[in-house]
Amino acid sequence: MSVDPYREIVFDRDGDGPAGQAAELVALARRGVTDLVVFAHGWNNSPSGATRLYSDFFAPFPGLLAPGVEAGYAGVVWPSMMFTDEPVPDFRALVTTLPEKERTIVRLTELVALAPAEEAAFAEFGALLRELADVAGEGVAPDGTVPDFLLADPVKTCAVFTGALAAEVPEALLGAGLGRLWNGGREALRQAAYYVMKKRAGQVGERGLGPLLAEVARAAPGLRVHLVGHSMGARLVAYALRGLPGALRPVRSMTLLQGAFSHYAFAARLPHAPGRAGALRDLQLRVRGPVVACHSRHDTALGLLYPLASRAARDSASLAEPLGRLVARDPRWGAIGWDGVQGVPGAARRVLATVLRDGVPASGCVSVDAAEAVRSHSDIRRPELAGVVVSAARIGRR
Repeated sequence: MSVDPYREIVFDRDGDGPAGQAAELVALARRGVTDLVVFAHGWNNSPSGATRLYSDFFAPFPGLLAPGVEAGYAGVVWPSMMFTDEPVPDFRALVTTLPEKERTIVRLTELVALAPAEEAAFAEFGALLRELADVAGEGVAPDGTVPDFLLADPVKTCAVFTGALAAEVPEALLGAGLGRLWNGGREALRQAAYYVMKKRAGQVGERGLGPLLAEVARAAPGLRVHLVGHSMGARLVAYALRGLPGALRPVRSMTLLQGAFSHYAFAARLPHAPGRAGALRDLQLRVRGPVVACHSRHDTALGLLYPLASRAARDSASLAEPLGRLVARDPRWGAIGWDGVQGVPGAARRVLATVLRDGVPASGCVSVDAAEAVRSHSDIRRPELAGVVVSAARIGRR
């Protein structure tokens, strides 16, 4: 590890962790640590890989800190899975993350690889997807409902995904031979796995990290906590705000790096549905300082695949329109790591160079266009982003 003191915070899929983790963080405060930077990784099935990420990201921090700041560091390790920037997930990582679903995952992978052209195979595929996502139980979407595509006819679902990815009309594909639709089947499998992880990230944040931070705040009320999250880890730290009792406000800043959740999450009203609010409505007010969302137009995982996932869950009919055209004009499906915070009046917008020169506003939601440094979804091992975190935390030399 590049910094000291450093601690790892470990949670299982339900947000439970070993006893004594809060006490270890409280002990840091009693040793003189004034500021604790807590980082949550995104899609990554390897704890050692997460530790390497933290070591790389934290390495510039000692040289950026102001005199008198005693920083401590913590990395959240939670059971996620590795997805690259490509549309094809690593299915072996799925088994590692969901060992209880191994037989289901193996058969799903076989079907995608064999691409049988019989309707019975698609029917089996649809049933296995529902089994993977536990839709017969509590569901996998954040509000407890089941994503539309998991309930639809699996042949039509695969046609819709194939058409969306290839910018073709799904109805035309249905007459072109069923074997071709397994390209969409592969994407349907990815999306089912995505929703499992989406639910898990929110649960670990709300039931795990949030209560842990509350316990630390009660024992060490002077410790300033700064949350950082990448990709689905950004969702995790944001949902941790839900797990904090309203009277406790230990979080002084939060920085979301290429966050894989809705850009309307903090909105009190959705522009396209004024009677509805974002899933994290006004929770930015539980942060004493700024909530910073770094975003990049080079992040194709969030620019294309995230909207596809969002539409599939809530408006499967809209998938009939080619993906590129719909994403370009319909903001309902955008990710916060693609174009920053949306729907929050007064939210500031900055470019990375300006933030590194002048700093981050002291409070409120702030969107930082980091495209000059961030060239892909996982391109976050950047000293410039470390500088953004330090600026948001108000612990830098300036």
